[in-house]
Amino acid sequence: MTKVYDVVVVGSANADLVVGVERRPAAGETVLGSNLATHAGGKGANQAIAAARLGAGVALVSRVGDDSHGRFLLDTQKAAGVDTDAVRVGGAPTGVALIMVGPQGDNSIVVSPGANALLSPADVRASQDLLYTARVVSLQLEIPLDTVAEAVAAVGPRTRVVLNPSPPAALPAQILAACDPLVLNEHEATAMLGESAKGSTAEDWCTALLRLGPQSVVVTLGADGAVAADASGPVRVPGMPVAAVDTTGAGDAFTGALAWRLAKGDTLTQALEFAVRVGAAAVTRAGAQDSFPTLEQLTSAVAPTGREH
Repeated sequence: MTKVYDVVVVGSANADLVVGVERRPAAGETVLGSNLATHAGGKGANQAIAAARLGAGVALVSRVGDDSHGRFLLDTQKAAGVDTDAVRVGGAPTGVALIMVGPQGDNSIVVSPGANALLSPADVRASQDLLYTARVVSLQLEIPLDTVAEAVAAVGPRTRVVLNPSPPAALPAQILAACDPLVLNEHEATAMLGESAKGSTAEDWCTALLRLGPQSVVVTLGADGAVAADASGPVRVPGMPVAAVDTTGAGDAFTGALAWRLAKGDTLTQALEFAVRVGAAAVTRAGAQDSFPTLEQLTSAVAPTGREH
């Protein structure tokens, strides 16, 4: 029998090549940065690690190259307890993210998809039993959209779909209808809503996004926390006061935590409160996956937050 996982992540795996800069270069300009650091990353792999570190049973459906970066990413996933049997190897070099981190911990990222672009609907069908029995399937858009659609079609009747539309793209109605929730940051929300987002609050964004078809919506607001909404209306959870070192991967830590708590049966509001704490803890350390807390680390680092209605 297929093992039932709390979270099955279908998504990207990248090697993050990170350099710190005092400021981002303008067009045609060269600036000096810190020594180059290589971290395990990719939105799919990040979310898998984030959930696994917190105690979730996690499997990853992804693709990496037959190269040193690919072996590094597989080893990192296995060390965190993620099932990597559904990670395909070969076809193209491992995906790479080029990341500049500024002095306030903010970042700019360019992604070379590599093997992620070859993760196919056939790869998803080969792992259909995993998706059908999972409590939550977590998706992003660093893999082909037809692969995302295949994953949505493969989930079981009791499986909840969490989707982060990053990078932003137009989503077919059948994908939107499966999202419970659709998880976006401010940039992604405004990209989906266009002109209608101007001058609106995050609560307004959630209401407008719900009209597009998802069952629920979460908009993350960085240091200001997050807002969620479903048919019962919006709820806001304030951010946590922490000293930001590096925001790389914080959104993935949030989404992985949210997916796990939904898999455990939390309400959307309860899961949101927990995920805000995890996202806050993740910005206090450098790197993406290296910064993701365990439950024990979370308890000691960030106190529980409250919500606003």
